Amino acid sequence: MYQIMTDSCCDIPYQILQEKAVTFIPMLVQMDGHEYPDDLGETFDYPKFLAEIQRGSQPTTSQINVGRYLEFFKGYVDQNIPVLYLCFSSGLSGSYQSALQAVEMLREEYDKDPQVYVLDTLAASLGQGLLVLKAAELRDSGLALAEIVTELEKIKMTVQSWVTVDDLDHLHRGGRISKTAATLGGLMNVKPIINVDAAGKLQNVGKTRGRNKALQKVVEETTALIEHPEQQQLLLAYAGDHESAEKVKEMVLAQLPVKGLDLYPLGPTITSHTGYGCIALFSYGAVRQ
Repeated sequence: MYQIMTDSCCDIPYQILQEKAVTFIPMLVQMDGHEYPDDLGETFDYPKFLAEIQRGSQPTTSQINVGRYLEFFKGYVDQNIPVLYLCFSSGLSGSYQSALQAVEMLREEYDKDPQVYVLDTLAASLGQGLLVLKAAELRDSGLALAEIVTELEKIKMTVQSWVTVDDLDHLHRGGRISKTAATLGGLMNVKPIINVDAAGKLQNVGKTRGRNKALQKVVEETTALIEHPEQQQLLLAYAGDHESAEKVKEMVLAQLPVKGLDLYPLGPTITSHTGYGCIALFSYGAVRQ
């Protein structure tokens, strides 16, 4: 017996993780002097959060520290239950290194291998979520933990993440673009096209004029790189703008013979950095370069 776990940056709703017997550790979101756990919708008031962002609130997030990982892992080590932890990309957070430090501290404390494997997904949001769901599927098919690790390491670089945002000010505050670029981009209705590179980092790879063209570009890039679409259930994350998410879904289903496409809210941790209106489409495709 072993336990699959992840963190709330996977953006899979908590009900689905419960159904899949996957546990998770929440990220923390700070807003207007208060701290909230990103618990994937179990208690977090997401509509209020989005409304506050639209009013100008600027939430921040903090990575999971070593102490929280120790507390999270220790119960399983005490019960001799091996753990596979699928972690938010090391290219976007220091949480991965904190998790590794926690494992080393447990190894010293117990004077044995704690049997906690930390897998760097090199992905974010539902890109990470794709791998979490795949891990649960492989477990349910009877694979051993080591076999699941091997398979995930083999496929994680094929996760494709195509993103556009509607609020350039959030990218500026996050250090992704300059204040001048954000201002001029807003005036000219420029929308960036972003993906996750081989190092698990966000990279700006293009731009369009207008929201509809940006949504079309996200679908075009996904279509160009996807492999075996007929075998895939794509995932799409959206920050408040459900109408745009439905547009993207319609475009995808019109162009690709996929099994289906599920829409989920972009979680508050990621939304804190992208702002209202972010749309992100995830699939398996060509190996990331």
